[in-house]
Amino acid sequence: MAIYIAVILLSVLLSAAGQQAPAVSIEPHSDTIRQGESTSFRCQVLGGSQPVRLEWKRTNNQPLPDNVKIGPGGSVLTITNARPSNQGPYRCIATNSAGKTHSTASLTVKHPPKVRVTPGGAVRVMVGEAVNLECQASGRPRPSVSWFRLNHDDETVLSSSAMTDTPVVMQVASARLEDTGVYLCRAQSSEGSSEARVELSVEGGASEATPPVASVVPAELVAVEGQSVTFHCHVSGSPTPTISWSKLRAPLPWLHKVQGRTLVLQNVGRQDSGQYICNATNAAGFVEATAQMEVETPPYTTCLPEQLRVRAGDPIHLQCLAHGTTPLRFHWSKVGGSLPRRAEIRDSSLLIGQSRTADAGTYKCVVTNKHGSSEATAKVTIR
Repeated sequence: MAIYIAVILLSVLLSAAGQQAPAVSIEPHSDTIRQGESTSFRCQVLGGSQPVRLEWKRTNNQPLPDNVKIGPGGSVLTITNARPSNQGPYRCIATNSAGKTHSTASLTVKHPPKVRVTPGGAVRVMVGEAVNLECQASGRPRPSVSWFRLNHDDETVLSSSAMTDTPVVMQVASARLEDTGVYLCRAQSSEGSSEARVELSVEGGASEATPPVASVVPAELVAVEGQSVTFHCHVSGSPTPTISWSKLRAPLPWLHKVQGRTLVLQNVGRQDSGQYICNATNAAGFVEATAQMEVETPPYTTCLPEQLRVRAGDPIHLQCLAHGTTPLRFHWSKVGGSLPRRAEIRDSSLLIGQSRTADAGTYKCVVTNKHGSSEATAKVTIR
C-alpha cells in the first residue's frame, strides 16, 4: 500500500515539474490621452503552459467602468470616450494550471481644470474677523492656481502656486472695510482654464458708511437672437448695498431672471437690445452701473409681389424685402433655369424690360448675412 501511494505522489510531482506559470506583458506600458479620446492595451502571453486564462482588473479592485470593454479572448482592453475616472493603473492577470502572474499598465487622462471655492458665493464677515477662502483645483496635467482681486476690468494678483493638488488659500488675517470686493480663483493648464468667484462683504466697525461702487460684467455684449445672456453686478460699499435691475426707457424683457446680483435674459430678440442698469443703494448713497447689449439676427425675407401677371412686352419688377443684421447680401436666380441676359439687379430688386413668354416662371431671392440665410420666391405669369 505504501509503495502504491509513493508511486502516485511521484507521478504528481513529475507532472507538476513539467508545468510553467504564465508570463505576460502589456503593450503599451503606459498611455496619455485627452478626455473623450479612446485607447487600447494589449496583454501578450510570453510563455507558460497552456491554456492561459486572461483577466483585467483595476488595481484597487473596483469594477471596470461601463466605457471599458474587453475583446474576445480577454487580451485587449479598450477604453472609449475616456473620462477622468478612467485614469490609473490596469492589471492583466494570467492564470494557468501552474500558477498566476500579472502585468500592470497605467493610463493618464488629460482634462481641463475645474475649481471649487470654499466657502463660495457671497461671504459676509465683520471688521476684524479672519477670512480664509480655499480653492481646490483638479485636472490633468495638474493646473497652476492663482488668486486675484477684481476691480472693474483689472485683476490684481494676490497669490499663485505651482502645479499642485493641494488647496490654495487666500487669507485675510483681520478684515477691513476696504477688503470688500470680488475675489477670483483661476486654475490654468495646457488643457484650458477654469475660475470661480467669491463676493466678500466686510461689515460693521467704527468707520463711516461709504457710498456704493458698482460695475457690470460684461459692460458691452453682442448676442445672437435666441441666445441666453448673463450680466453680473459687482458692488461694494458699507453697509452692503442692495441692488435692482432695470432697462433704459423700457421694462425688462419678459423672459428674465434675477439671481442674487446676476441678471439672466433668456431667448433674446432684437427688441431686447439696449442698455441695462444695475442700481446699487445703501445708507451712504446711490449709484448706477450700465451694460450695453446689441442683439443681431439672421435675415428674414419676402418677395413683393409674390405673384405677378404681365402682358408680353411689359416690364417685370420684383422687389426683395429683408430685415436682419447688416450687411445683407442679395442673390436673384430663376428656379429651373437662368436669368435672362437683359435682367438687371439693382440693390434688392430684379428688373426685366420688355418681358417675353420665356420669362415666365418662378424667381428666387436669397438673402444672407453672417448669421444665416433666408429665401423667398415670386411667380411670374406672361399673358
